[in-house]
Amino acid sequence: QVQLVESGGGLVQAGGSLRLSCAASGSIFSINDMNWHRRAPGKQRELVASITSGGSTNYADSVKGRFTISRDNAKNTVYLQMNSLKPEDTAVYYCNARLVRNRYESQRSYWGQGTQVTVSS
Repeated sequence: QVQLVESGGGLVQAGGSLRLSCAASGSIFSINDMNWHRRAPGKQRELVASITSGGSTNYADSVKGRFTISRDNAKNTVYLQMNSLKPEDTAVYYCNARLVRNRYESQRSYWGQGTQVTVSS
């Protein structure tokens, strides 16, 4: 069994900062990509940021220069530092990890339960 548990969401004023964390636990052999997605009310889910096991990162244009994704491989944890937050960043943020549970299985995608981020104007 694999679990992804997010934390760090909340209510913040525009211009403020939040740091999200997502820890993967359970039967894990290796973790490849770790990603943050978000779904705003009335909108489709979008990929916000991704990071490979080697540390290469990618960001959505809407968050470049404001958000930073990082990971601690020893702790199987990914972080999302969000600065200069805007009301349009309001969404439920979901952690996603593509991982292998053991050497006999192929890669699978796992999701966290989501954490609410609300940015007030």
